[in-house]
Amino acid sequence: MTTRGEAAPVSLPTENEAITAAGADRSSGEAVNRAWPWLVGGVLVVVLLGALTRFLESNVPGWLEKTPFERIGETVEFPVYAIALGLLGNVVLTKLGLREKLAAGFRTEFFIKTGVVLLGASINLKVLVTAAGPAILQALALITVVFGFTWWLSGALGLDDKLRALLASAVSICGVSAAIAAAGAVQARKEQIAYAASLVIAFALPSIFLLPWLADKLNLPDAVAGAWIGGNIDTTAAVAASGAIAGEQALQIATIVKTTQNALIGIVAIALTLYFAVKVERSGETKVGVAQVWERFPKFVLGFITASIVGTLYLQFGGAKATIGTVNDLRTWFLIFAFVAIGLEFSLRGLREAGWRPVVVFGSATVVNLLVGLGLAWLLFRNFTVG
Repeated sequence: MTTRGEAAPVSLPTENEAITAAGADRSSGEAVNRAWPWLVGGVLVVVLLGALTRFLESNVPGWLEKTPFERIGETVEFPVYAIALGLLGNVVLTKLGLREKLAAGFRTEFFIKTGVVLLGASINLKVLVTAAGPAILQALALITVVFGFTWWLSGALGLDDKLRALLASAVSICGVSAAIAAAGAVQARKEQIAYAASLVIAFALPSIFLLPWLADKLNLPDAVAGAWIGGNIDTTAAVAASGAIAGEQALQIATIVKTTQNALIGIVAIALTLYFAVKVERSGETKVGVAQVWERFPKFVLGFITASIVGTLYLQFGGAKATIGTVNDLRTWFLIFAFVAIGLEFSLRGLREAGWRPVVVFGSATVVNLLVGLGLAWLLFRNFTVG
């Protein structure tokens, strides 16, 4: 026992404890060494399927020329091939018992964030600046309405408050990334994160193809179509895929709108942290500072803006357009890898475990998101011109 003012004695580890700790370190090191081949293997699977995507995109139109399927071959874009190959690879690897082992190499988040940053180089800074105002208004209005509706419906159906926070954040902001940020804020369980992530992917996949089709049927201007896609599809990767199908101009606006929503992740996460600390858990002790906001802020948004500035200045001072073309080609490769990884990572297990109530909540919120998002996109972007 120590008296006041005395330092507590330092307890040195016993020989057995030191041996146990050393053994744990060795085991951890061995586990890392065993994981590396699978990580590399997973990345190779993504790259190979990405290369096959590019091959099909280049050759299928020629193969189908002068056949009844010629028009299909001309209209199918690379996101369709990439996601289809990813889903096919998912099935094959699952059957072979390799999917879980290789999953560490399916780096969807890395691929999509790199692709989005590179996309910034092809977006003129003038377009980014002029679109920022309506994008911010749309993001604030859409997040407020959809988050509020999802939170209310989740409560009406008796869902746990932490799952309510995850679902509301995911459907109103940017899918899995928002769900993970919200999970950290409210200390959600792993299975709740799995529920939310599974719902995001299950609803995002059909939206990739549905929204460009609807935008075409509704004869929406490119800017309105892009704003609708960017404000409604829940993951950045799926937004990029859908925007690519809708066209280059729609892709630019969709990406600006989605990155604007992404930038609000930190604010929503901080708000949830305070709400749960003060009201739900009633600890009243949580202190939030600039460091916490910065930690949760999606840094790739800054990369996207920086790339737009650099690309604009480069062309402004006589840079070669071919260089930007090379960057765009590299961007396409990373987006292809992201779309392949989406297919490889898709799983129905989380949906089966979630039950019907989260599915009803997410589906209903998606419908509200679509309708409100279309209205806001038309109101804010109908007179906007790209380029």
